[in-house]
Amino acid sequence: MTPDLKPHILVCNDDGIDGEGLHVLAASMKKIGNITVVAPSEPRSGMGHAMTLGIPLRIREYAKNNRFFGFTVSGTPVDCIKVALSHILPVRPDIIVSGINYGSNTATNTLYSGTVGAALEGVIQHIPSVAFSLTTYENADFTYAGKFARKLVRKVLRQGLPSDTVLSVNIPNIPESEIRGVAVTAQGKSRWAENTIERDDMYGNPYYWLSGELQLMDDDILYDEYAVRQNYIAITPVSIDMTNHSALKNIRRWKLKK
Repeated sequence: MTPDLKPHILVCNDDGIDGEGLHVLAASMKKIGNITVVAPSEPRSGMGHAMTLGIPLRIREYAKNNRFFGFTVSGTPVDCIKVALSHILPVRPDIIVSGINYGSNTATNTLYSGTVGAALEGVIQHIPSVAFSLTTYENADFTYAGKFARKLVRKVLRQGLPSDTVLSVNIPNIPESEIRGVAVTAQGKSRWAENTIERDDMYGNPYYWLSGELQLMDDDILYDEYAVRQNYIAITPVSIDMTNHSALKNIRRWKLKK
C-alpha cells in the first residue's frame, strides 16, 4: 500500500448481505479506507471453507435506502472472496475483513465458521485477513465490536501478519466499560454437545433439526472460549496449515511400507 493512499478493504461475512454486523463493519472500515462489500445473497452460516462447484454463481449489485452498498454472490463466503478477487475488484485489496458474525467462533466453532472461512481464503490468496465475531445469539449490540474492529485493522495494516495466518477475533456482547481487556489466545477444546431433533412432516416422513450446546472444556484465559466468558476480547491466530507437526516424528517411526 502506498503510504499517502487510503487502504482498500474488502468486507465480507457469512450472515448474508442484510446482516447487521456486516453493515456495522462496513461503516467502521469506511473511516479508515476505501471499501468494497461482497457478501452472500442470503445467510450462509456454518459453511466453513465450502465453495460452490457445478452450479453457476450470480453477482448482483445491492442497494440499501436507494444507495449502492455492495455486491451479493449466490454462494458461500469463500465464493464471495474468490469472485471478488477475480471479477469485481479492479485491484487487490490491502486487507480482508469478515463479519461481524452473529455468534461466537471459538474452539471447534472455528472449523465450521463461514466467517473464518472467508478470512482463510484471503490468506490463501496472500492477503492479510481478520474475522470478527460477536459472542451472542440474541440482543446483539455491534457498536463496540465495530469500534474495536477499526482499531485492530489499523494495527494490522501497520504491523502486518505472519504468512498463512488470520486473526479470529471474538468480542463479548457487553458494554465497553465491562470489557476486562484483550487476550491473545489459543483455539480451545470446547465442543458441541449434539442434540439432533427428529420430527415428522405432514406426510409422516421424518426430518431433523441440528442443534446443541457448546460445552466449556477449558479453564484458562489462554484459550478463546474461556477468555470471552471472562469478558475478554479473544484474538486467536489461526493458520491454514492443519498439520499436527508434533505428531510427524512419531508417525514417521511407524516405517510404513506400500
